[in-house]
Amino acid sequence: MSDDTVEFDLDAYLERIGWEGERRAGVATLQGVHLAHMRGIPFENLDPLRRSAPSLEPADLMAKLVHSRRGGYCYEHNTLFSLALEALGFRVTRLAARVVVGADRIESRPRTHMALLVEVPGEPAPYLADVGFGAIGALLEPVPLVVGAEFPDAGRRHRLMHAEAHRGPLEMWVLEAYSREKDEGAGAWRAQYAFTLEPFEKPDFEVINWHIGTNPRSPFTQRLYVQRVTPDRHLLLHGPLLTETWADGTVREREVTDEAEARRVLEEDFEVAAPVGMTLLV
Repeated sequence: MSDDTVEFDLDAYLERIGWEGERRAGVATLQGVHLAHMRGIPFENLDPLRRSAPSLEPADLMAKLVHSRRGGYCYEHNTLFSLALEALGFRVTRLAARVVVGADRIESRPRTHMALLVEVPGEPAPYLADVGFGAIGALLEPVPLVVGAEFPDAGRRHRLMHAEAHRGPLEMWVLEAYSREKDEGAGAWRAQYAFTLEPFEKPDFEVINWHIGTNPRSPFTQRLYVQRVTPDRHLLLHGPLLTETWADGTVREREVTDEAEARRVLEEDFEVAAPVGMTLLV
């Protein structure tokens, strides 16, 4: 038994996300725990906003994401989730992806996102799982690694495609989300991130995490970014802008005017307790 397994408490984790279902390594468990995690633990960048790369050690992840009113960003979420999946009997491979939302070319973005490839006993294809993508195009439930098929996941729609004209020996996969926003882009498939199936290990993500958590040009060190998913809406606080996107595509926005209101919104709407004395609206 590894030290990581010893430091991870499956019972406490499942209680944190509110999962009371089966603990057998099957598709239903994978889907249910994935969705429960997405709705149970918020996405937030309070540590990087202070130019501090958060720890990815299991004990620290348990203390922060499970036992405190805090969340984290992709490396924290997916490291914690991978520990849970392994404790439940799944085999997990960590992947590094290029976030391509708004990019002209896949190659223009570095590999800075962590995603997971999960093998499910008895299933012909592995599943792409990801509880740490801080965007409205994020997966709510994992999807099989199958090209071209559309998968509904808890009300969202996703598909996996192969990147055209990709250079390299490994196939490049692209996760696409279907936009339901009521704007001129509604009804379009939008690329979210691209990845190969090359395994990345803990030391790789330690380096990436340090870079994203401390680099002054990183988007996560520049302004507040907090996300929460509920059954009927997606909440995002990006700097002072609070955006609510409802299941029917309706979007409502308003400005958070000062530090006191920002702290109240974090506490009440996102269930995140910001450190005392921290400046939120930088």
